[in-house]
Amino acid sequence: MRTTMAMMLVMLAAAGCTRGAAGPAAGVPVAIEGDSISYATGPCYGTCPVYKVSVRPDGTGTFEGERFTAVTGTREFRASPEAYRRFAALLEPYRPDGERIIEMGSPDCGPAPTDMPSVDVGWTQASGGAGHLRFYYGCRMGNAAMAAALREAPAGLPIAALIGKK
Repeated sequence: MRTTMAMMLVMLAAAGCTRGAAGPAAGVPVAIEGDSISYATGPCYGTCPVYKVSVRPDGTGTFEGERFTAVTGTREFRASPEAYRRFAALLEPYRPDGERIIEMGSPDCGPAPTDMPSVDVGWTQASGGAGHLRFYYGCRMGNAAMAAALREAPAGLPIAALIGKK
């Protein structure tokens, strides 16, 4: 009985390590859940595009146009993994461990105009880690490099036509 049970356990363990013919190529790591970055713009006093983008390391992503975008509603897109890495690299220096809010009234803002857009960036990791940055573009005091990187980051993703930019 013990021998039969031991053989069954070995067979089950081996079955969990095999790949089917339709599985990924050998040597290519596959995430169980996957990391993702979400980037959502907020409204301004005017016609600033309001949208949300979520993208994963394999380049698959979702665009959700809300207001003042060429496309409203949800659209799937695919970027190259290199485009994802560039997007992630531009945002990485500003990734907080936990949550960071930079808006009017916060210590990192100072006096600011009231009609500027904002951006919310969220990082989610398969390991359970997460980060969230909310940035109001009127908060220029000491934040010019951050503002520039946050504005530039989505330009490398194939979403310009969805936003309405040429």
